[in-house]
Amino acid sequence: MPSLDIVSEVNLDEVRNATENASRELDTRFDFRGVEASFEFKKESVTVKSEGDFQIRQMLDMLRGQLAKRQIDAKAMTVGSFDHSGKTYTQQITFKVGIEQPVAKKLVKLIKDSKIKVQASIQGEKLRVTGKKRDDLQMVMKLVRESELEQTFQFNNFKD
Repeated sequence: MPSLDIVSEVNLDEVRNATENASRELDTRFDFRGVEASFEFKKESVTVKSEGDFQIRQMLDMLRGQLAKRQIDAKAMTVGSFDHSGKTYTQQITFKVGIEQPVAKKLVKLIKDSKIKVQASIQGEKLRVTGKKRDDLQMVMKLVRESELEQTFQFNNFKD
């Protein structure tokens, strides 16, 4: 019986590379001369520091651009709130890895409501979809890609 896994993964090496590229771009930007601003990558998060909140917004745009060049969807980012201490503003950006339970339940409901003849089950941080035909699984893939959920999804282990 054909099956596939729906997962949500982010290549953290590419995130690190994008962060380093954004940091290099920051060094060359004229509007950031003489300003203390930096990107810092740690495990599954990036810390953005600057002297003003408007500069942090510009830095976020730079980071999004670098992530897009490396085929990482901006939906994978979760932008935290501004922290202000002294003259420094910081903002924490985390990356979603794995499908959380509420999102997985929405996906299962979406698949069941579509009336495609497949079974979807939640298995930890991924979703396993099985059906009798490959075409049904491909319809599920299309459905998930077109859904407007707050996360990006990949498809693994497509087996006949």
